[in-house]
Amino acid sequence: MSLLIKDACINCDVCEPECPNGAISQGEDIYVINPSLCTECVGHHDTPQCVDVCPVDCIIKDSNHVEEADGLYQKYLKLTA
Repeated sequence: MSLLIKDACINCDVCEPECPNGAISQGEDIYVINPSLCTECVGHHDTPQCVDVCPVDCIIKDSNHVEEADGLYQKYLKLTA
């Protein structure tokens, strides 16, 4: 499952550079996560780096983009090929 940044985002700019897949970008009002690029850092790190650095805990699992761990790993392999 990819991640989602909630409206509580304060645009602090710390999550974007932490994403190894470039899935995070500035949206119209807050940062957004591209679900086709988000692997929850599977293949790169043990935990999602954006979640680890977010000072307001506004990054959650996106229930609209459900993926199992194996699917996230397969996505990681395609993105890094």
